Amino acid sequence: MDFLSLVSKRQSDRSYLDKPVDRQVIKRCIEAARLSPSACNAQPWHFIVVDDPDLKNQVAEATSSHLLPLNHFTRKAPVHIVVVKEAANITSSLGSAIKEKEFPLIDVGIATSHLCLQAASEGLGTCILGWFNEKKVKNILQVPSGKRVLLIITLGYPAGKTREKKRKPLGQVMSYNSYSESNG
Repeated sequence: MDFLSLVSKRQSDRSYLDKPVDRQVIKRCIEAARLSPSACNAQPWHFIVVDDPDLKNQVAEATSSHLLPLNHFTRKAPVHIVVVKEAANITSSLGSAIKEKEFPLIDVGIATSHLCLQAASEGLGTCILGWFNEKKVKNILQVPSGKRVLLIITLGYPAGKTREKKRKPLGQVMSYNSYSESNG
């Protein structure tokens, strides 16, 4: 599959088959994330693979809101990958301070994207979650208090079909040689 076809196939899946994901497949997804670029090669990430059903359901509970209809699908995903931000190395940290950019957040985003694209190439579905009770997740998974859980990725075999992507036209999101707003 060419890369644009793969990117077109990847979507946020919120329905999964009741089918386990082989750990070798999961390792290939984590390997794709591990190989992603990062500022000053800091690699400021740690991935916790949660595939124990009871533990996974506890994490799923921490992603759901009782007040809002958010993330109730997470129990159906057989795997949750919890993304923990690690400390950056000194050069990345200095660069972040000098340039007033959070390079570790950018790096984690890139790694997460690599992981999800590898998952899509394996026939898996993913959904990247930012809405969850971080304190509960840290307690459940024994994440040290000084670390941040930034994202949770649900992972499994999708139960639905690939949907048509609804995106802005290319002319609205790019310009050549200077910033230019366009209406398409």
